[in-house]
Amino acid sequence: MGYVTRIVIIGGGPGGYEAALVAAQLGAEVTVVERNGPGGSCVLTDCVPSKTLIATSVRKQALLDAASLGVRFDGAADGGTGVRVDLPQVNRRVKELARAQSNDIANRLAAEGVEVIEGEGRLVDPQRVRVGDHTIRADVVIIATGATPRVLPGSEPDGERILDWRQLYDLDTLPEHLIVVGSGVTGAEFAGAYRSLGSQVTLVSSRDRMMPNEDQDAAEVLEEVYRRRGMNVMARSRAASVKRTADGVVVTLEDGRTCEGTHCLMTVGMVPNTTGIGLEEAGVRLGRGGFVEVDKVSRTSAPGVYAAGDCTGVLMLASVAAMQGRIAVWHALGEAVQPLRLATVASNIFTDPEIAAVGVTQAQIERGEVEANVVKLPLATNARAKMQGFTDGFVKLFCRPNTGIVLGGVIVAPRASELILAISLAVQQRLTVDQVAHTFAVYPSLSGSITEAARRLMQPVASVGI
Repeated sequence: MGYVTRIVIIGGGPGGYEAALVAAQLGAEVTVVERNGPGGSCVLTDCVPSKTLIATSVRKQALLDAASLGVRFDGAADGGTGVRVDLPQVNRRVKELARAQSNDIANRLAAEGVEVIEGEGRLVDPQRVRVGDHTIRADVVIIATGATPRVLPGSEPDGERILDWRQLYDLDTLPEHLIVVGSGVTGAEFAGAYRSLGSQVTLVSSRDRMMPNEDQDAAEVLEEVYRRRGMNVMARSRAASVKRTADGVVVTLEDGRTCEGTHCLMTVGMVPNTTGIGLEEAGVRLGRGGFVEVDKVSRTSAPGVYAAGDCTGVLMLASVAAMQGRIAVWHALGEAVQPLRLATVASNIFTDPEIAAVGVTQAQIERGEVEANVVKLPLATNARAKMQGFTDGFVKLFCRPNTGIVLGGVIVAPRASELILAISLAVQQRLTVDQVAHTFAVYPSLSGSITEAARRLMQPVASVGI
């Protein structure tokens, strides 16, 4: 029998289990060490549960908006909607779905012959991993330990009134007034979800606008939608502390103002799970914030040790974690591999409407880092959007001025996460706007705005207006 590479993966989230599946298919002997269950925090407490909750909130918002399409719920005591939320049932479904997804991953790993050990892994050296009293030898180790919600000193979550997002699904009743501290992607998603579910929501943002690191046009559309739905968005309002009161919480801002509510959700970032597991002692270099430093093929500073996912801080997306894990295995086993290209990564913010983006950004173009022609089509002019009552959003497309090669785009629309694939393919395959424009889109469809944007960019105009 020939030599078989033994791979040990610490962490069973997307970066870990996707790496394990690729390694097993390539003939390696694979062990995954995971403390929570297959799928890790992404599946059990973070991405899958949050998007399940958001899907429920989007359904409820659609019912609330149905009157504009001529659909009425007559005879209801609440002004004719008759729509209410059974939060215990919602949370029960969220948890059951997360567990079912974890079980599906466990079954797939078992079918591929991957060994899964429950516990916490610690790196003894680049070729040994300790789990409890047991030591596993490995030819290759992959660190995929993820990250944990950041805690502000003096504002620690208690699981009852002051919460992180992993504690939301234990609530028995819908928060009467939820204060969300932090207006990044996670804060924006949960703020929108709970407002649609029926909570009064105050979003505390330390910056001039929501989601300051995202496309400005997209963020402005979403903030307008949120305000129209009755959300209180407090800009330039940095939280200094959060304290419990007799029947709720009080958030004190740095300028001395206060905001009172029944519950507070802390969404102030993530910290990597990299302390206390022997990384630095084994020669794995940690960078700013404690994130594992990796190159574009997922190698760390220690020979034979790779890392993938949120613990690297490269881009905290499940899709990026999975690709990092696959790249690590392909490189370690000598397979043909392309380095990670962040310019081709598609991302989505699961708000309502959703915001999806890929490739270069408007900010890069405005700073002069990238030369590009830009077109932006409002969703309100799309025939399918009119039929479905969608008025908020747009399709924005970027291309090179001379060649017409698609450089990226932004979509703000319902199911933007599905629509962005067309632009992602164009960016990945270096298609031109001419090629996209000559591709048939169904009429009527939201995707028709993508081909229409491409047709606008075909025109030989020196500068296409935004």
